Amino acid sequence: MEAKRFTPAQRQALTALLDDPSPAVRAALLDEFARHGRESVDLLRELAHRPNRMLAPHAARFLRELNLPDPVGEFRGFIRSLNYELETGALLLSRTVNPDLDVGACCTQLDALAVRCRELIAEPASAREKCRVLNRVLFHEYGLHGNADNYTDPLNSYLDQVLARRKGIPVSLSIIYLLVAERIGLQLEAVALPGHFMVGCYEERVPFFIDPFNAGVFLSAGEVFMLLRQNCGSASLADLAPTPVREVLCRCCRNLANHYSAAHEPGHARLFAGFAAEFESTHARHAQP
Repeated sequence: MEAKRFTPAQRQALTALLDDPSPAVRAALLDEFARHGRESVDLLRELAHRPNRMLAPHAARFLRELNLPDPVGEFRGFIRSLNYELETGALLLSRTVNPDLDVGACCTQLDALAVRCRELIAEPASAREKCRVLNRVLFHEYGLHGNADNYTDPLNSYLDQVLARRKGIPVSLSIIYLLVAERIGLQLEAVALPGHFMVGCYEERVPFFIDPFNAGVFLSAGEVFMLLRQNCGSASLADLAPTPVREVLCRCCRNLANHYSAAHEPGHARLFAGFAAEFESTHARHAQP
């Protein structure tokens, strides 16, 4: 059964008791925090990072004593690790708002999509032929599609939700495309265009690009340039370069910050803006000679 959320009055009362030295009060607080699980983690983490020097150490101590999962802390640890792997990062990102996410179920769904692709691929097959099979499985059989009707819905950015609802935005659909391609041994690259996101294939003599938001349509470099000039007014070869995992996940965080802001959820907006800033600052520190 899902734990009830704290009311504003409960949050205020718990905060006021946080530094109470009485063992009986501390025991009662621990019991209350344990019953509320994730909600307690959110409250205590918020208090632990406030500038209030009196309350912050007490909040941090309760977090340690509860030993509850801290998905936000785990994702921050991933950012600071510099050991970026797309699937791990995307799942950790989803867990920041859904700590009960069934990671195994998500991986099993991706595995099943890859198995279906392998069933349909007649080897030897070119990279383009394999992408055609990917398009058939992902967009026609499985029904993945771009959520143009509700583009700014934050759920469009979470891997588990995109798989469950079968709709997303360009970057999340591209992530699924890349993860299934990797499972069938096809080396594709993320391509973070200004204002859009695609997948690039550089294995053939002439590179081509796949637009997962538009049912996997194939585009040449010239066609991508044409789209960029129409939408942004300019284009350069650098726009077509592969994008590192760090920037893919950072872009997801920026999108979520913007989408939560549009949804009038400032707490979540600040959280994801903070993740994006941490990606950037971590990279800046370690990129220096």
